[in-house]
Amino acid sequence: MDQETLGNIVLLAIVTLISVVQNGFFAHKVEHESKTHNGRSFQRTGTLAFERVYTANQNCVDAYPTFLVMLWSAGLLCSQVPAAFAGLMYLFVRQKYFVGYLGERTQSTPGYIFGKRIILFLFLMSLAGIFNYYLILLFRKRL
Repeated sequence: MDQETLGNIVLLAIVTLISVVQNGFFAHKVEHESKTHNGRSFQRTGTLAFERVYTANQNCVDAYPTFLVMLWSAGLLCSQVPAAFAGLMYLFVRQKYFVGYLGERTQSTPGYIFGKRIILFLFLMSLAGIFNYYLILLFRKRL
């Protein structure tokens, strides 16, 4: 891979790797809570604390593929820097959601709502990139 191509995706790759570390942190929390309250084996049921950690992790895992697709689409089709920044903001919000879910569930609501808005922003960036591509394609043919 040449340096120019790598330069066009390096920030997206960094955000993706940070998100993988965050997923590992969430999974570690689930495993720790399970071992603390359920002994050595992993079980999907247990105390209220375990249920909250497990559900918060599962909610984050469910939204993860959508986040990755929107991050990379926005970064490749529109602009890498704002997409990477929005991706970092999403990871921050997801952390806030996860921690908030472990307390009272109302504490997780702002993180959830802001996370949806960031995904919408990335989606709109992707649409703008596609629209820009077709505008360039259309006007180059006419000229």
